[in-house]
Amino acid sequence: MFQGLSAFPITPADPDGRVKTDELAGLLERLVVAKVDSIGLLGSTGSYMYLAREERKRAVAAAVAAVKGRTPIIVGAGAMRTDEAVRLAKDAEEAGADGLLLAPVSYTPLRDEEVFRHFAAVAGATGLPLCIYNNPSTTHFTFSDALIARLAAVPGIKAVKNPGLPAAEIGPRHAALRAMVPAEFAIGYSGDWHASACLLAGGVGWYSVIGGLLPEPTLKLARAAAAGDRAEVERIEAAFAPLWDLFKQASSYRIVHAAAKRLGLASGDPPAPLLPPTADEIARIEPALAALRAV
Repeated sequence: MFQGLSAFPITPADPDGRVKTDELAGLLERLVVAKVDSIGLLGSTGSYMYLAREERKRAVAAAVAAVKGRTPIIVGAGAMRTDEAVRLAKDAEEAGADGLLLAPVSYTPLRDEEVFRHFAAVAGATGLPLCIYNNPSTTHFTFSDALIARLAAVPGIKAVKNPGLPAAEIGPRHAALRAMVPAEFAIGYSGDWHASACLLAGGVGWYSVIGGLLPEPTLKLARAAAAGDRAEVERIEAAFAPLWDLFKQASSYRIVHAAAKRLGLASGDPPAPLLPPTADEIARIEPALAALRAV
């Protein structure tokens, strides 16, 4: 489940943080029908750090009921306390999740040994395979290759979701990590605008924000990159370029919430204190979506 396109949908919720399970089910059905390789539930795009434990449980239960085993569901279990992350991982397993995604969330900056023990505890708490979520832009912790390799030896830790890098940088960086971890350990990438370059360099997974909203064109790009079809990748990337520009300017989180609302797939806004995109940014969403309709 840690290979191919993992689509990360938003988690629609009201202003009080109550998950709108009917809207979530609708978003998930689109992903199942499109045949994404996995669903990344309650990742950063899915607002996991903005939701109470009970709402996260409701979201997982609703997702499992909607998907009905047709697509693997990877659930984010990040929390600042290790005991809370363990409880969230157990909640996900009890609800029927297929895998876990874990970020080293913290207020006080973490040290490598603290992160290692945190991940080992969560990985040992369930029978679910776990993916390391290396997301320094939000957690302010960066995994070294050495720490990833150490964690790859922990039973149950099967993959890493690394931040993507530009084409000029990703080849040697990917090869260096690949040489340090077991052959079966899956190295995947996030950062949608770098994802195709990462797949062309040997990455086996794309953890995608836009895949959670527009799975069809995203799958075409993922499949072209996985096949090494550079000409097709360039063609599709040109169509995605206006959206990538918006993601970089306003954050993919804000833009994908606004796009879901514009498409009639969700009715709410990002949780406060976050605000929707500006009027100028919102005006650019429809042309960016229109550019993808011909992909």
